[in-house]
Amino acid sequence: MKSHPTLHIDIGKRLKECRLRQGLSQRALAKKAGVTNGLISQIEQNSISPSIASLKKILDVLSMSLADFFTSDDGGTTDFFFERKQLPDLGSGDVAIFLVGAGIRHRAMSVLHEVYPPGADTGPQMLSHAGEEGGVVTKGRIEITVASQVKVLGPGDAYYFESRLPHRFRNVGGTPCEIVSANSPPTF
Repeated sequence: MKSHPTLHIDIGKRLKECRLRQGLSQRALAKKAGVTNGLISQIEQNSISPSIASLKKILDVLSMSLADFFTSDDGGTTDFFFERKQLPDLGSGDVAIFLVGAGIRHRAMSVLHEVYPPGADTGPQMLSHAGEEGGVVTKGRIEITVASQVKVLGPGDAYYFESRLPHRFRNVGGTPCEIVSANSPPTF
């Protein structure tokens, strides 16, 4: 269970607003995203928390990044510094992925602080999206799979790859793993 302070975001309400803004029914969105109509309905009713991969597939149809989905519609921010409580959590399950600068519109990159408890991962499906991403492990150990390559990284180790390549992150250690990462353009 997550114990990190986060901004509360009603994922179901936000998804429904975005879907309706584009004039799509639940069924049409599900078909275009390659997911079930039931999944869209359950997310909109907040009866399930979608995996990162599932939400990403849905948001791709809506031409939205995860960062855009989780940021407010207040027209942007002029803040330069952000306290932890201001960072929305884009993660799912036990994985926390905190977005730096949530109110920044038209961003050129996303900066993330990722926290993986022991055994946690990004889900059974490999992630794939436009852009590039890189990061540095600051604590713990993480197994990263990119295409057919698998590597376990520890503190100070880093990665950088094209995000279109299928990838997955999994904490294989007995302690929490933390990563500071960035992706550009901010498609995650």
